[in-house]
This record gives sequence, C-alpha cells and structure tokens, in this order.
Amino acid sequence: MQLTSSEKTLHMRDEALLLSGGGLSLESGKVAKVLKFFGVPWRAGTVTEFLGYTRLNRESSAKSRALCSSDTFFELIRELEANSGAIRPWRERVHSVFVYAGDDSETLQKLLWRLTGDDGAVLDTGVGDIAVSNQLGGFCGVMAGVRVSASKANVDASLVLNTEKRNAINIISLGPGAVFLKLEYQGVPIFLSTSREIIDIDAELAAQNFDVREYFLSAVPLVLYIKWAFAETCWTAPEANACLVIDDPLLKPTHGFVDFQELLSLMKRHKFSTNIAFIPWNWRRSAPEVVRLFKENSGNYSVSVHGCDHTRAEFGSSDQQRLYWKSKQALDRMNRHQSITGIRYDPVMVFPQGIFSEAAMSALKRTDLIASVNNDVVPAGPRQRALTIVELWDIAVMGYSNFPLFTRRYPWEGIENFAFDALLGKPAIAVIHHDYCSDHCVRLVDFIDRLNALQCAPAWRSLGEVVRRSCRQRELSPGEVEVEMYGTELRIENRSDRPKHFVIRKRECEPSAIERICIGSQEIAWKSVNGRIDFETELNPGENQVIKIRFHELAEKACNGDNLPYRLKAMLRRYLCEVRDNYVTPMRFRFAGLVSR
Repeated sequence: MQLTSSEKTLHMRDEALLLSGGGLSLESGKVAKVLKFFGVPWRAGTVTEFLGYTRLNRESSAKSRALCSSDTFFELIRELEANSGAIRPWRERVHSVFVYAGDDSETLQKLLWRLTGDDGAVLDTGVGDIAVSNQLGGFCGVMAGVRVSASKANVDASLVLNTEKRNAINIISLGPGAVFLKLEYQGVPIFLSTSREIIDIDAELAAQNFDVREYFLSAVPLVLYIKWAFAETCWTAPEANACLVIDDPLLKPTHGFVDFQELLSLMKRHKFSTNIAFIPWNWRRSAPEVVRLFKENSGNYSVSVHGCDHTRAEFGSSDQQRLYWKSKQALDRMNRHQSITGIRYDPVMVFPQGIFSEAAMSALKRTDLIASVNNDVVPAGPRQRALTIVELWDIAVMGYSNFPLFTRRYPWEGIENFAFDALLGKPAIAVIHHDYCSDHCVRLVDFIDRLNALQCAPAWRSLGEVVRRSCRQRELSPGEVEVEMYGTELRIENRSDRPKHFVIRKRECEPSAIERICIGSQEIAWKSVNGRIDFETELNPGENQVIKIRFHELAEKACNGDNLPYRLKAMLRRYLCEVRDNYVTPMRFRFAGLVSR
C-alpha cells in the first residue's frame, strides 16, 4: 500500500498488521477502513509471514500489533505450538492482538477454551444491558462505565461468553456474560470481541446522525483497541470540549421556561456553559438587565447566529446570491447588537428548524462565519444524498463546499452517544429548547452531571471556542505535530516544554477563493495539495495562536432584499412564536401536569 510522507514517519513507529489466510477478507477490509480513519498505517500478511517477521525484527524497538479473526488466530496458535522456537520472539516482539469472531463458531469456542483454560466456558446468545467496565480507565477512556439499555442496542450478531476463570477480564459485558474481554496467550495481551460483525464506516446512514447504540458491539471494541494500541500514532483531539445550546430565546429575564438568572446559578453550581442561538431579527430587543448578566458572565453565557429572520427554510434555498445576502444581513444585525449591548457573538451559524442547502454552505463560507452547527446533516433539495458513517465520525461534516457542519445532539440521545463522540474526538454540543427547562432544569442538570462524570470530563466553553479548538492532531516526531483544521478559525496551543513545529492542513475544494491566511496579525504562505491546503507555524512552550482563513466575498446583486409583505410576515412570525413560547406552551404543560412548581 502507498503511504503519505507523514505516514512514512509514523510507519517507523507503530504499524497494524492485518492477518488472514491470504488477501483481505471482507471483515479485514472493514478493519482497514477504521485504521485508515484514525491515521494508522497498516499492511496485510499471512500467519506464516507474521511469525517470520517477529523472528527477523528482533533489533527493532517497535512491537507488532496484529488484528485478525478468531479463525486466523486459532491457526496462529497452532503454528506457535508446533514451533517452540517462535514462542520467545512472540513474547518479545508482539505488543497485543485484537481478535474478532470469525465465520466458524466452533473454532471460536475452541479458541476460548484454550485461552481461558475453562472447558466449561459457554458461548451463547446474549440478553440484557450492555455495560463497559469502569475498572479499565486506561483502556476504556471516556467510555468507561457507560451503559446501553438492551431495548436500544443491536446485539443480534453477538455471542456472550460465560466463564468462571479469572484470567478473562470483561471489558464489555452483555447481561451477565462478556462480549469483549482481555485474555493472554504466552505473555501477550489478547483483546477478543465475540461480535460477528465489524462496522463498515463507508456504509450509508439512513438517519440524520450516527447512533452508537445501533452499532455498539461492531464499533466500540475495535475503536477502543485502536485508540489504546496506537495511542502514539493515531489522530487524537487535543482536548474534549462541550457547550449547551438553547435555540431561539430573546435576551429577556425569562423566555418560556428559561429563566436566565436561575440558569446562571445552575451553570456555576454544576460547571457548564450555555450558548443562546440568537435570532438576529431581535437585535434591538435585548433587556438591559440580561445584557449585563451576559457581559458579567461571559465564561458561562455566549450567543451565536440563529438564521436571520428565522422564517421557515430561509436557508434551504438553492439561490446562492440570495443566501449570501441573507447571511450578510444576519451578521450585520449581530454586529449592531454587539455595538449596542457590548455582547460579543460567536460567528457560528445554527440553522432555523435545522434546514439548510448545499448552496447555503457555499454562501456561508464567503462570509465571516467560521462554521455551522446543526442536528440534521442532510441538506434540503431535490437531489439529497445519504452521508456515510465515516463522514459523521469526523470532527465535522466536510462534504458541503468544505465548510464545516458540526453535529449536535439532544440529551435524550443518551450519554453513550456523547461519550462515543468524545472517543472519536468530536466536541459535545448539546441542544435543548426552552420547554426542556419546564421542571426548573432538573432533567438538564441530571444530563450535565452525567456528562461531567465521564472518565474524561469535557471543558465547557463558548460555542465559538468549541469550534476553534476542534481539530485532530498527531505527533510526527518529538518536535513536529501534524494538525487537521475544520473551522475557518483554529486555536492551536503548544502545551509542551519545548518549541514545536506545527504542520497544519485543511480540506479545501476552492483554494482560489481564499483571500488570505493569518496567524495572529501576520499573513502566512500556504499551498494547495490534492484537495487540501497546507501551511506551517512554530510555537514556543505555552504559546497559543488563532489561525484565520478568510475567503473572497461574493459579488452581490442589486436586486437582493426583502419586500414589505415578507418583512411583515417575518415580524408576525416572530411575535407569534413568542406568544407560543411564553403563554401557549406553559399553559399546555400546566394542564398536562408537566410544570414543576
């Protein structure tokens, strides 16, 4: 296989070996896709080649990490036991092996008897909840202690091991048995998944977001192993960040069930931040006491851009010129609001009703907005396309003019989804509407506390800072770091005690549209390479800088603008929505007995 220059550097350190009887099997091919996603170099080989490699590579400091089916691993054990001279290099040269269930269930059963030393060990279909061990934090990371309800999990392709031997450490359990466990063979750690499926990350996704509950046992064991075994090689996020977003509220003392003073006290007590997706149409209507609250507590409160007029599908059009004008109008209103109130806004677009078009993403890219955030990931339009799993595993969806779309989730999608997002390196962006606070935020606080209780608790920031700090990176050498950038602004930081050279890349389909790239106030050189842009910078210990990419503006047509009937309709919609939020919904909840007193 061909390796990039950065992969060649990494290739000298940790490499994955995909073992098979000859050629890549279907499941091995799926494993290879996940390795590629995490930036791990790999090569395929047979058992005989692998054992020969461990014997011949005794001078190298790197240890082998192998991944194979249970059928292949059973063959490997037989070859080792037939050649006692191979045992010593096996112990010395092999770091670990990831084993997934092969086609032959009888071979899997024999393998488990051999590895556990328990002839009474039984493989059976599983029933019950899925639970990740909280005793193996170094391996399970942010997933440690996560549980998934049996009613929500897909466990059809998994077998469960029940054994009384203590040499088998359960990593993931299904009911009383194990579906992913750590064993040992001749001094080498063996991580065995009993799932008969490996996730295909190139598969199209019918839903609007990835739900790990539907793929838990085909995805989580493999990802946990890769993140642990290739910790020095694979892409990682430099930090885990989070932000709560509430759509629509005006900056009045209360909006629907949102009481800004009450929410602030909860943020301080439970350690989280809130971004208000602010409708620019309301730029002249913020209450002075709430403005003061936001300005005095900017570490807790922030505002972002929620459409322009918040009319239905206002960003679902295919007219790029109209969308560009609408985006500029939204930013102009936000700038006026900032000038009047002193509240700085995050230049991040949250689409009204989640509706956007590909033309909208292309238009937003030419403005001062740095990213978009949305629940839905499929654009409006007659030619909709399904996204693949790998696109949704990425830090942000980059398939729309390479303008980033960061995904967000509702609390009821489960802590397990937020935890898996964090494992992938994605930020935790949660969204609610005012009615989720109808119980004086009891449900919200419970969700926040569970998110903060994860093994790797997130750092709560403004939505803009979440975007700026969202990237993935890997160390090419002790003094050089490769970074992939997503938003049009990136904050990079050298957290080491020595100077570092940063090689930064960003996917870009229109390099000719770039006006300039700056680090701080200094414009820097960049180059276009194979559908991306590359540039470099040096940072001293403890130093951080913000990188900004700015694009040429689109030429505007004089005919753009809103006519009087549209403006009257937008105004009527805004006031009717406020009546709904402040009077109709609370009354409906009160009659239904859903409002806490």
